[in-house]
Formats: sequence, structure tokens, C-alpha cells
Amino acid sequence: MFACAWIGVNFKGGGKGGRPVSKTRLEAFTDAVIAIIMTILVLDFVVPAEPTFAALWKMRFKFLIYILSFISLAIYWNNHHHLLQISKKINGRVLWHNMAFILCLSFFPFTTAWVDEHLFDMAPEITYGVVILLADISYAALARALVKVNGEDSGVARALCGFRKSKITFLIVGAGLAAGIFFPVAVVVSIALSLVLWFMPDKRIERTLFGEDVSCGTPGKKAR
Repeated sequence: MFACAWIGVNFKGGGKGGRPVSKTRLEAFTDAVIAIIMTILVLDFVVPAEPTFAALWKMRFKFLIYILSFISLAIYWNNHHHLLQISKKINGRVLWHNMAFILCLSFFPFTTAWVDEHLFDMAPEITYGVVILLADISYAALARALVKVNGEDSGVARALCGFRKSKITFLIVGAGLAAGIFFPVAVVVSIALSLVLWFMPDKRIERTLFGEDVSCGTPGKKAR
């Protein structure tokens, strides 16, 4: 946190007589944190007490939730990487939004460990879903901050195209949380469904990286 504050202060000092912080530094910091979170996830595994496939089968839900969390983190990393690549500028607001995004991701090991032991119980499922939803919201907020600093006509604004995927994700996970009050496993199902939208990087982002002209399909439409 102190590091982020120091970066923010130094960035605000950029411009006249100052030197702005490179977005490469922000990206490297986030990459390192996500890698650590992924490592902590796998450390939760305990070797089966018996050398049998039956003992391994008893851990099937643990493997399932681990894979779901790992894929989620991988997708966040992938899209975060592309998002910063197409952004030309960052500022203090972006740095703090990025820190909020990392904060949400840091809860993954805890919620993953809890829900894989109680897959059909409401409290662990709802908690897991809320953390995922907060991570989605913080990522969208980070993207909006990048659009604001780079401009509504920037490549990042055109590539994000009104944040359609984020809005659909909010609806899917939100519906899963509502259903999870009555059917807890619906939360995990909704999260798995939402990942389908993000499994592959957005083609508009990749086309922007290659210097192609990208639009949302509606002339004059801007990301909001």
C-alpha cells in the first residue's frame, strides 16, 4: 500500500519538472501479485492419506474449485495485460483502482479453500460469489479509469465498446448469487458460465494492438 501511495505521489508530480511512472511498472507489480495468489491456491492441497484413486476422488470438489479459481485469475491477468497494452497513459486514479482490483483478488485463496470444503452450503458459496463479483466490478472500474485518462476517443475506449462483456458478467454472477440463496451450487455454475465470455481475449483489443480501426458497430458510439 505504501508503494502504491509513493507511486501515486510521484505520478502526480509528473509533467512540469516531474517524471510520470511507466505503466510497465504497474503491470509488473500486478503480474507478481497474481502469480503469488495462484501459488497460494495450490498450497492449500494436502496429499491424500491413502495411496488410492478412491482417496483422490474424494478431493474432486477441491480440484473443481481450484481449477475454477485458477482460470478466473488467468483470465483476469490476460485481460489486464491487454488492457494496459492498449492504454497510452495512466494516472494516480488508475493506480488506486488497480490496487482495489488486487485487493479483491487477494481474497481468492481464502474463499476457494472455504467453498471447496462446503460446496453445497450457502455461506461459503455466497462469499465466493461476492468476491468474484467484486473483482469483476473493480476490473471494470479500472477499465473506466483508463478510458477517462486516455480519452473517450482512444483505442482503449473503442476496444472496450461500452463495457458490454462486463455488464453481461454482472448480470450472470448477480443472478447466480440470487439463486444461490435457495440453491447454493448455482453460484459456482454462474461463475463458470461467466468465464466463457472472457476465456479468449476480446478480438477488438487484439485488433487495436495490431493498429486496426475498431468501432462498436454503431457510428459515433463511445465507451461510457
